[in-house]
Amino acid sequence: MKVLGDRISILKKEDLLSVVILPTVDKKKLGILFLWIFAWTVCGVIVLVNYFKLQNQDAKVFIIGYLAFWAYFEFKIVSTFIWKKNGKEKLWIQNGIVHYQRELNKKGKITEYNISLIDDFKIIDLSNTSFADTINQSFWIKGGERLEFISQGKAVRFGMQITDEEARSLFNEINKFIFGKK
Repeated sequence: MKVLGDRISILKKEDLLSVVILPTVDKKKLGILFLWIFAWTVCGVIVLVNYFKLQNQDAKVFIIGYLAFWAYFEFKIVSTFIWKKNGKEKLWIQNGIVHYQRELNKKGKITEYNISLIDDFKIIDLSNTSFADTINQSFWIKGGERLEFISQGKAVRFGMQITDEEARSLFNEINKFIFGKK
């Protein structure tokens, strides 16, 4: 078994390449994320309770808009927290098939891609000046995939928030296994 960084493990056998990518190893940031969820939830509950005390119709409309915004971000941050705590990405290649799974609590849909139908396997480059790239690589977001291939016209991305070095190493390992080149 080969380990890349703190989060990626690779198992290579004759006819099998298995990659597991963990979402995080930073327990301190995970604790801060939990505190953020707690504070966000308390704020939303306070606003919701006070909605029923309001008499002004304009204020009620504003509160409904605010609660819609609040509920969206409550969902996003809770799903991110659950992913960071219990999720992992799995990719394994066996018998000419690439299997990919985003596992959460030992569950998750496995998607299969035929190697002969894979095109344009590449590293997704990040721009230091791009706000979206900076946000997607932050701890507080679920996403920020770094590797991509095209299968039957559909882009498949994986390798959430891995570093440039990890992305290059992982790319080389997978590329060498699939195509036999570096």
